[in-house]
Amino acid sequence: MSAIIDDLQARAIRAMAAWDLQDQTPQLLKYRENAVFKVRLAHGQKAALRLHRPGYHSEWALLSELHWMDDLRRNGLRAPEPIAASDGRLLISLDGDEPQFADLIDWVDGVPLGESGAPLAQGADELEALFHDIGASMARMHEIADRWRRPAHFSRPQWDANGLLGEQPVWGRFWDVAGLAEIDRRYLVALRGQLRDRLAEVAETLDFGLVHADLVRENVFIGASGIAFIDFDDCGFGWRLFDIATTLLRNRHEPLYQLIEAALIHGYRSQKHLSDADLAQLPLFLLLRSLTYIGWVGARPELPDSAERLARYVAEARALSDAV
Repeated sequence: MSAIIDDLQARAIRAMAAWDLQDQTPQLLKYRENAVFKVRLAHGQKAALRLHRPGYHSEWALLSELHWMDDLRRNGLRAPEPIAASDGRLLISLDGDEPQFADLIDWVDGVPLGESGAPLAQGADELEALFHDIGASMARMHEIADRWRRPAHFSRPQWDANGLLGEQPVWGRFWDVAGLAEIDRRYLVALRGQLRDRLAEVAETLDFGLVHADLVRENVFIGASGIAFIDFDDCGFGWRLFDIATTLLRNRHEPLYQLIEAALIHGYRSQKHLSDADLAQLPLFLLLRSLTYIGWVGARPELPDSAERLARYVAEARALSDAV
């Protein structure tokens, strides 16, 4: 692992030259889909340098992410601001055995809402206020996206029926991953067929457009200026219920989950229409979202807890399917 980190560090230093950020050592903050480093700009401000996972997104897709973040920020949503390199590029390419793209975004002050797998620390009143604000910010994000005239060649993943249940879903074939017990494999194959029929019945009536697609606790920052959304790496086109379900899914076992869900929905409806008929499909999207995590962990067997995660995600999908 140290050799990988050393290589990433060397790549980050090479990338920093495009922004004239010499004479400093980048600090690795996170290494999952991307490697994220903390760096300092010329006047001492913090910024985040991202080395994108090779082969995960195309150059156009990465530029599209940056353009959307910039438009959201310009329209009042707190999101990272892309910082152009010295020659004006928002994205640079690092040559090598494994070509890799890098970008630089400004620092978002605040702390994450929470950590996956750990109970939320806030009390009832604070949770209600926070999730109301998250819902309202999510709805504003969707409204801004609907008004935006996207640039030519805009390209992002499609979290549509094919992206969730097709032959090659965005996050992998959840019914066909290594490590599944045969009984679970048969269950997921049958469930996939049922959900394709169910989704086809309601898809055209639901709100569809650009979504963040990963508004989990770690990507919602709380600061003095309010709620901020970070890490748009999985943003794309999908049903807006997919964003709502993503935020709620990891909170299902919180003692105050009903309060959390009600506050999020109330906040969302304070900014954007969400009908009762649409909301009735939330259990379906909670299940669809849970299935994506099976595909995700199946594509990452190198994770030290991949087997435990796989078992947990399958059990969660089975539990959620009872409500659909």
